[in-house]
Formats: sequence, structure tokens, C-alpha cells
Amino acid sequence: MRADRLVSLVLLLRQHGRLSAATLARELEVSTRTVLRDIEALSAAGVPVYAERGRHGGFALMPGFRTELTGLNPDEALALLVAGSRRGAQAFGLGSALASAMLKVVDALPESYRDTAAGAAERLLIDPETDLLSRRLVAEEVPDAVAAEVLRAVFAGHKLQIHYAAVDQPPEWRTVDPIGLVTVRDRGYLLATRSGADRTYRLSRILAAKELPEPAQRPDRVDLDRAWQERSTRFRTGGDQVAVLVRMHPARREDLVGTALAVLAEEADPDGWLRLELTFQDRRHAEWALWQLSTSAEALAPQWLRDSLRNRATTIATRYEASS
Repeated sequence: MRADRLVSLVLLLRQHGRLSAATLARELEVSTRTVLRDIEALSAAGVPVYAERGRHGGFALMPGFRTELTGLNPDEALALLVAGSRRGAQAFGLGSALASAMLKVVDALPESYRDTAAGAAERLLIDPETDLLSRRLVAEEVPDAVAAEVLRAVFAGHKLQIHYAAVDQPPEWRTVDPIGLVTVRDRGYLLATRSGADRTYRLSRILAAKELPEPAQRPDRVDLDRAWQERSTRFRTGGDQVAVLVRMHPARREDLVGTALAVLAEEADPDGWLRLELTFQDRRHAEWALWQLSTSAEALAPQWLRDSLRNRATTIATRYEASS
């Protein structure tokens, strides 16, 4: 909305002083012409913004122009800024709104707190895009139009139509009663019911969405954490999942547990190795997870997994045999 953009423009000038039209356009994700029109609108509304000519010129506010919000102490401001650095908002299509809100938080701080809170926030990094092995953690993209419709339906308590592409199925329209939204490792999920049955939809698979005027059939209050735990349990114990018994070196435990759906049992052998019973999504998932551990793990059961890993190892060994 233009009103939000005008506020963000003023806050950018408040925090950075003089900025060029090109810089403002880049920060606000609009054209330079739009920035110039916004500057004219602000001037007409009485906001003291002026242009400075020359090579290092740009736009600035008259000194002393600001609005101030009191009541936030440094720790409270830091908590807001750190929360704002998390990428969960991206999963719900709230990235631009979050950036705008953070500008307002910083600008609203009393002068004595602003530098302290902003400086401390720069020293905390939450969920970077890559891990220590430079593996990129890619957040799923959710179209803004889809996110906006889903959010409106969730907050308003209205039914929602979604064009959903389930795995290995053609997309189809479904009418659901939205309950809430959950983000896990940069993936957003819609918790809903359909014809009274619990359903969970990945936001990135919703191709289109439309809020309906009819009220959703849902309880007035919900414990999202409990609902998510219950659905997670059902997911781990249903479908084509397989149970696997593994003996492994303890140094690689987290590598395996991090890919499994659940750990059903665990004990230590006399030699220090661990014996774990785990579940995986399917046979392919189990074989892939064990293969990654090379000689640091041994699949004890089921037999088909031992056979599959042996056949794969034999094929690799044959391929790399020394030429005669």
C-alpha cells in the first residue's frame, strides 16, 4: 500500500540521513519515478523533505523531524530486532511487512537506546542461509497473493479454497477450514480441517487461494503446538514408513537421527557403538540415509536393506577395480 511505503520512505531518511532516489527505489522495491512522486506527496502533506543537488546529493529530512515512542528498554528492543531477523516470516509471505516493521521499531526508539539495540542485533545471526559445510538452506517460495489470501482466511476465521498440488497428484481445488499456520525449517504449513478431518498443507504447494465469506468450522481457541505435535506423530507412524535396526559409531549419531522420522529405541553396545531402531519415510529414504554413513554404520535389519546396501557397494567396488 502507498501509505505504508510513504512511512517506510520517511523512516529510511530518518535512519540514514541523505539518500539518493536510486537508493530509495532499491530499498522500497519500486521505480525511481515512483520515489519522486512519493517525495512530492510527502512535501505536499507537510513533511519537511528536501533535495540536495550535486554529485553526492539526494533527499533528506529537515534536522529534528521525528516521532518518538517511549517505553521500550534496550533488552525489549533487542528482542524485537532479533525476532525480526528470523526467516520464518518469509514462509508466510510477510518478508516485506517485517522489514517495514523493523524500520519503525528502530526509528521509534529513544535516541539513547537506538545505537545500543541495533549494534547488539548485528552481533546475533539466527538461521543463516548456509551451514558450516556451505550447504545452502533454501526457503520455499510462497507467492504473495497466495500468502495474503491464506492469512486473511486464518485471521478472519473464514473458509478457504485452495488449488493444491499434492505429491504425485494433479492439482485440484479443495475447500478447507483453516486453523493456523506453522513454520518449520523455513517451510510453511497450513493446519486445517476438511469435511471434519485433520489436514496439513504445505504452503509452497498451494498454487492459488481464495478466502470465502462463509465462517470456518473450527474451535474459538487452538493450541497450535499441541496440534502440530499430534499431526507429526500421525505422520511418523503412518504411510509407507519402514523401521530399521542400525548399529553405528556414536560420532555419527546426529547425522543419522537428523534424517530419520523418529527414534523408537536406543542402547549402547559394550564396545561403545550404538544400537538404534528408527523409522524412515520409505525404503529409498532408509537406504539413502544408511549409505551416507559409509563404514560408520551397519544396517542389522530388515534383510532387504542389508541386501540393497551390499549390492550398491559391490557395484561401486566393481566400477573402481584397477584395470589389468
